[in-house]
Amino acid sequence: MSKKIIKNANVVLENGIIWDGAILIDGDRIVKADRLDNIEIPEDVEEIDAGGAYVGPGFVDIHVHGAHDARLFAKPVEISEHFLKHGETSIFPTSSNSFSYEQLMDGIRCVKANKDKTKNIKGIYMEGPYINPNYGAARHLDTWNKGPIIAEQYVPLVDELGEMVKVWGIAPEREGLVPFLEYARKVNPNVVFSLCHCETTPQQVRDLGAKFRPTLITHMMNATGRQTGSGGIRGYGPDEYCFADHEMYAELISDSCGVHVHSDLQRMIVKNKGINRVVLVTDSTPYRDNAPKNPQVSSADDLNFNEVGSLAGSRLTMDKACRNIMSHTNCGIAQAFVMASLNPAKVVGMDKEIGSIEPGKVADLVFVDDRFNVKQVMVAGDICEF
Repeated sequence: MSKKIIKNANVVLENGIIWDGAILIDGDRIVKADRLDNIEIPEDVEEIDAGGAYVGPGFVDIHVHGAHDARLFAKPVEISEHFLKHGETSIFPTSSNSFSYEQLMDGIRCVKANKDKTKNIKGIYMEGPYINPNYGAARHLDTWNKGPIIAEQYVPLVDELGEMVKVWGIAPEREGLVPFLEYARKVNPNVVFSLCHCETTPQQVRDLGAKFRPTLITHMMNATGRQTGSGGIRGYGPDEYCFADHEMYAELISDSCGVHVHSDLQRMIVKNKGINRVVLVTDSTPYRDNAPKNPQVSSADDLNFNEVGSLAGSRLTMDKACRNIMSHTNCGIAQAFVMASLNPAKVVGMDKEIGSIEPGKVADLVFVDDRFNVKQVMVAGDICEF
C-alpha cells in the first residue's frame, strides 16, 4: 500500500510542533503535515498510530566513523544498521588520518560498493587528509602530513571519491593546499570545505578566497588551536573565526559530560551561532575500553578513548546527542531536531530532499519520546523492521 497516514503524532516542524497531528505520505514522499481534521484522507490508506510520540525528520549525521568493533569504511552495511536503529536515516562515513593511503582508498571503494545495500549512507566526509598533524586523536598515527601536498597523491584520491564526497576537512595553514582545493572543486563543484584540526588565522582563511573559503568548522572547540599572541594576549584561531562569520556552520559534539565541549561553551556556541547554524554530529568511532581513571568521565557511556588513552571521538548516536544538547543548553525538542536534521542537510546541500517535514520531501522520519528514546524509524515511507 503506497499511501500512509501517521496519526496520533506530535509532528515536529522546523518552526514548532503540531500537537495531535498527522502526516500523509504517498510512496516515499510527504504529502502534508497538519492537524488530522485538516487532511483529506484518501481511500485505501494504511494507518500508522504513532502512540503520541514526537515524529520528526530522520537524523542526518554528517560526521561518523563507526561503532562497536568496526569503522564504516570497513563494514558499511553492518555499522550503518546500528545508526539506523537510532533514527539516523542519513549518515556520511568519515575518514581518519590513521589510515595509510592504501587503507583509505580501499575504505572508499568499500563504502561505494556497498552504499546501495544500506538504507542510510548518503555520501562520504573526508576528515583530512591535509590537516594540522598537531591536533586530533590520530596524530600519533598520521602519515599524511610528513611532506608536501602532491598531485600524485591527491589526484587519484579525488578521482576515486568523485561526487560521493560531500565534505573535505582542511587546515588552511598547510603549505601548497590551494592546488588540491582547485582540483577537488573541479571534480566536485558542490563539495564543502571545512576548517578541520587546525590553528589557522583569520587571514589564512581569507587568503583562500571566496571560492575555497570553508563554510563549516569540524567539531568546534575540539581538536582546534590558535596561534598565541605575546605577553599573555589571547590568540585568534579557527573557533574565533567561526564565531565572527555568522554564515558559517559549527559542528558540535554534545556528549553527556561535556568533555568534548564544556557545557558552558556549548551554551556559548548555540547563543552566538544561533540554532540555525549549529550542526550536531556524533563523531562516533569503534569502541575501545581505555578510559582514564577520571571522575569526570567514569559515568559517561558516550565517550571513546584510543589505545593511548586519549579522547578519540565518541560512542554517541544522534538520539543521545539530542538529549544531551537539551540538557546542556535548555533548547527544546524542535530546536534539537533542527540541529540534528535540517542544519546538517543544509550543509551538504541536501535540504530540498531531507532534513525537515515538508510536502515533497522524502519521508525519512523518526518517532521518539520526550527524552529522544527512539520508538520507530521510517525510511522513504517504509517503517524499518529491526
